[in-house]
Amino acid sequence: MTDLVQDRTFSGADWALEEVVGVRYEDCAFHDVDWSEARLVGCVFTNCTFGNVRFNAAVLDSVAIMQSTARRCSFFDATLTGCKLTGTQFIDCGLRPIRVEGGDWGFVNLRGQNLTGAGLSGLRLREADLMGADLTRADLRGCDLSNARLTDAVLKGADLRGADLDGVQLRGVDLTGAKIDIAQAVQFAAAYGAVVGE
Repeated sequence: MTDLVQDRTFSGADWALEEVVGVRYEDCAFHDVDWSEARLVGCVFTNCTFGNVRFNAAVLDSVAIMQSTARRCSFFDATLTGCKLTGTQFIDCGLRPIRVEGGDWGFVNLRGQNLTGAGLSGLRLREADLMGADLTRADLRGCDLSNARLTDAVLKGADLRGADLDGVQLRGVDLTGAKIDIAQAVQFAAAYGAVVGE
């Protein structure tokens, strides 16, 4: 039976190296919690707040963090596999280096975050807020970026091949040295007013 934790505040807890499996947290707050090198499997966080939480070198496997807020949290060298982060906001967090293997980050708010060199291939980022984010050299191959907000984002040297860019406002995005495929080249040309034809 899955444990359910509701309306709890955890402050200063040292949960480094812990293994947490199948726990559901609802409306909980985590402040100055150390989850470094911890392993979280199948946990669900809904409407939770994280402040200055350390997930350094932690492994999050099939974890859902939904409609939550992470502020000044560190994910240094963390691995997220098959995680769902729908509607979660990341504010002033340390997200690199980070390893991401699949998952659904639809509607996530990563505005202004530094994701330089992040491996995000195959990730669902539908309607994500990436305004002003630094995605320099990020691997975005095969991502679903449909209707994502990329205004003022930096994608220098990023790999966008095979990514779904439907509904994305492409003007004003810094794509210097980015790798794109033929279909995307047509989209970018059209965004700048070119008429593509035979």
